Amino acid sequence: MRTRKKIKVLVVDDSLLFRESLARGIAADPIIEVVATAADPYEARDKILEFEPDVMTLDVEMPKMNGIEFLRRLMPQYPLPVVVVSGTDGVVFDAIGAGAIDFVAKPDSGRNLGMEALINELVVKIKIASIVKVGNMKAPGMGRKIIGAGAGNGKNKIIAIGASTGGTEAIYNILKPLPLEMPGILVVQHMPPVFTKLYAERLNNSCRMEVLEAKNMDRVLPGRVLIAPGDSHMRLKIIENDYYVECFKGEKVKGHRPSIDILFESVAQCMGGDSIGIILTGMGYDGAKGLLSMKKKGAATIGQDEKTSVVYGMPKAAYDVGAVEYQLPLEEIPNRVYKMMTGR
Repeated sequence: MRTRKKIKVLVVDDSLLFRESLARGIAADPIIEVVATAADPYEARDKILEFEPDVMTLDVEMPKMNGIEFLRRLMPQYPLPVVVVSGTDGVVFDAIGAGAIDFVAKPDSGRNLGMEALINELVVKIKIASIVKVGNMKAPGMGRKIIGAGAGNGKNKIIAIGASTGGTEAIYNILKPLPLEMPGILVVQHMPPVFTKLYAERLNNSCRMEVLEAKNMDRVLPGRVLIAPGDSHMRLKIIENDYYVECFKGEKVKGHRPSIDILFESVAQCMGGDSIGIILTGMGYDGAKGLLSMKKKGAATIGQDEKTSVVYGMPKAAYDVGAVEYQLPLEEIPNRVYKMMTGR
């Protein structure tokens, strides 16, 4: 009988107690093997060369060298899928910018999650990281601003974006070049609570459009990006000819809350052909059904291509069901969206 190859994991954390608890917890999964642990980046470097792990879990705050600096030095020479284990703060996005695949929050970070929940989340993300193409984490030539007269007032148009693993950088690379004069943009990025607010603040500081974590009944306005809050669904509503978002709990959809499908389905119903749907990198099937609904209603639909996707799961699922009208490299999406809105 053929047996599945185990995922070799290196656990890096300066706390002996936490390091051993983490290693013991994830090793209980039948397809994960913790091949080594390390207390700091220098020890981790030696263990990487000795054990050649498939995935590394990495603390950020460590002695001798912090995890972000370690990533910046490691990735150009030894690309390795990394899942960051950190407290609840924006430093995780610095780590992702330096090459990490994803992150989980430590249980003492205020999320009211215990060690068991952290282990369960980390196991899932290790399995995803093990199939990631690390070279796709950075897309060449991104971030160039689009210079133009904008896309009109965008009052009766909506752009909806959905992403998961690898999506934080992909979304940034789409929003960063866009001018202020764009229609309202609604975003679902699979991400836990607290982090969506930090992520929105980070984008707001680097993009020309206003970026906010959505609150229930926020208005959708030209020049504004609303990010679905972690652990809440978000859908579009029309009230007296104005556009709002409704944020609510509800059941998880395909294991996700927020759900991309819920957002896309609502945009399909409310906007029809006056919308653009974009599905980006991520594992699973969330968004495929909703994007197909948007396309059937006349919306333009875009899927990130395999070459630039960190995980070509969600874009492939959408493409396979016929939901994707344009399959594009990440670096081409901002200009295509701009041209769709301006007719140029």
